[in-house]
Amino acid sequence: MSYGFNIGICLFLVILQTTVMPHLSVPGRFYDLLIPFIVYLSLSRSVRESLLVVVFVGFIMDNLSGGPFGLYLTTYFWLLIGVKGITLILQVGNRLFIVTLIVAAGVLMENLIFLGTFAAFGPEQQFAGDAVTIVTIQVLWAVLTGSLFLIIFRNTYTWLDSGFRAFYARKSE
Repeated sequence: MSYGFNIGICLFLVILQTTVMPHLSVPGRFYDLLIPFIVYLSLSRSVRESLLVVVFVGFIMDNLSGGPFGLYLTTYFWLLIGVKGITLILQVGNRLFIVTLIVAAGVLMENLIFLGTFAAFGPEQQFAGDAVTIVTIQVLWAVLTGSLFLIIFRNTYTWLDSGFRAFYARKSE
C-alpha cells in the first residue's frame, strides 16, 4: 500500500505541476511541488522506500523537463540525503517550524543546483535579472505552504492506510 500511495502521489503532483500550475495566476512562480513530498518521505519512510520513489520521480521529471538529464534526480537525491542527515542531528518529529524551514531550504537548494548547473553548462549566458526575485518568491511560498502539504500527505496516508486495514480485516473474517 505504501509504494502505491507514494507513486500515486508523485504522479498526481507531476501532473498537477506540469498541467494545472502554469495556468494559475499565482504571484511569481510556484516552487516544485515534489519537494514537500520528498521531505515527507525523508521524515516518515525508510531510506529504501524513499530512495525508490525518489529515483522514480526524478527520472520522470528529468524526462519531462527538457533540461540536462539527471538534474532533478540529483536534486531529489541530495534533498533526501540532506533531510535524513538533519534528522540524525535534530529531532524534527512534528515540529512544524523546523519542517517548514526544511522545505524552504529544499526549495532554495533546488534553485541553487539549477542555477549552478545552467551556469556551468550554459554558453556564457547571463542570468535573468529577476532570478533572485523568483527564488525569493518561491522560498516565501515554501514557508507559507510547505507544512500544509506535509500535513496533507501525512493525513491522506493515515486515512488510506486505516481504510485498507479495515477492508482487509473485514475480508479476512
